Amino acid sequence: MQPESETKFEVREVGFVQSVRKFIVIAKGLPFCINGQIVEFANGTLGLVMGFTEEKVQILILGDSTSIRAGDEVYNKGQFLKLPVGDGFIGRVVSSLCQPLDGGEPIEAKGLYPVFIVAPGVMDRQPVKDTLESGALIIDAIIPLAKGQRQLLIGDRLTGKTTVAVDAILNQKGKGVICIYCCIGKPYSALTKVLDIFRENEALDYTIVVSGIASVTVGEQYLAPYTACMLGEYFMAQGRDVLLVTDDLTKHAWIYRQISLLLERAPGREAYPGDIFYIHSQMMERAGYLRKELGGGSMTFLPIVEILQGDLTGYIPTNLVSMTDGQLYFSTALFNKGFKPAIDFGLSVSRIGNKAQWPAMKALSKSLRLDYLQYKELLQMTQLRTTGLSKEAESKLRRGEAINQLIIQDKSKPVSLEEQVIYLYSLSKGLLDSLSVTQIKQFRQGVLAFFEKNCPEYTKELRETKDLSEALKAKMDATLSGYLKQLIV
Repeated sequence: MQPESETKFEVREVGFVQSVRKFIVIAKGLPFCINGQIVEFANGTLGLVMGFTEEKVQILILGDSTSIRAGDEVYNKGQFLKLPVGDGFIGRVVSSLCQPLDGGEPIEAKGLYPVFIVAPGVMDRQPVKDTLESGALIIDAIIPLAKGQRQLLIGDRLTGKTTVAVDAILNQKGKGVICIYCCIGKPYSALTKVLDIFRENEALDYTIVVSGIASVTVGEQYLAPYTACMLGEYFMAQGRDVLLVTDDLTKHAWIYRQISLLLERAPGREAYPGDIFYIHSQMMERAGYLRKELGGGSMTFLPIVEILQGDLTGYIPTNLVSMTDGQLYFSTALFNKGFKPAIDFGLSVSRIGNKAQWPAMKALSKSLRLDYLQYKELLQMTQLRTTGLSKEAESKLRRGEAINQLIIQDKSKPVSLEEQVIYLYSLSKGLLDSLSVTQIKQFRQGVLAFFEKNCPEYTKELRETKDLSEALKAKMDATLSGYLKQLIV
């Protein structure tokens, strides 16, 4: 006797579309839906519940809205938005719904993960203790970053914010850090440039790219940073370190403003809705350093914010400054002078990064910011004077020029911490004061290769101890002496 086939039942609410406003649907007949739930339209397109009244439901369309019409059915299965996660996403370019966009094979998922979750509480975290190596001397020495930190990159457009963030990703090669680059509201050409840099430097081997470019739907652009956070949290829960670059939150705020206006929510300051602070702060809170019992992983955020004409007092910039652990301010004036990365010391700060800084870096860079600021002031005072400077002033000018040449870097060429320590140690010993600008550039180009050949134990010992012992200092003195003799001759 043949067994009867099992009949599967699916419980779901059925409502209907009352009206469509661009990418917002007003639906009726879904009395049990709540915020954050996912619904499905008759054509298979997904939607996200953004708000409701006693009679109507407001839904953000996560896909193409052109085929949705008034009267269409909409289904609620009582599920929150969950997307696939897994190691297979590393090296891939995906959409906000975790669908591959690079033309590769389908991605094998290890499971589904909720997109919107409550951030870990204070008791679930541990103090930061490991440095995040950015590859930029100006950051690692003066404004250091720690794993689990949220550091805002803020400045006018075309001042190098994305370049510094991308260089930080390039510098994670071989360091066991999973990197996620989230592109929001930018043109396809901008994303293509970043992808080309990743491919040239083999950075896609440990990087996920989440694309919410300007040409995709508003719903997908809004969802992109949350999807990136979700992918990062999957790896963080496994005890791994994650670096997430969000490029940029200004455009994300613009997108949310559009959504809120169509939802008929009252505009506030600068026409943004009042809850814009909440949606960004609950996103920023998802970064951190978890306790060992919860996996011991970390997620570091580098959110990017674009401002207009150096105005830091705007609504979105001040919000994000208040909810992050520090900011790197990019100055248009410095950029135009050729000082790159164009980071302004006076307006940049890292509130917790120095707790995780290498002891060697901390000792060598403690007076670097002050020395450089004094040099800039002295340079301004002596621009009109060519003679009559004291020996002390001349000495400060030479030291300042050496610092200036060390912290100017080319893009896509991050510098390891071991090499940075050599630079700063040479500076502290006064070895660079007598060199010309050309000689300092030559010094930078070949010093690490000379150390690897003549003092091969240096990099390994420094990475293990993170400090300069007396024995290591003696080896460095001897190696630097030999290198400088060769350089000057």
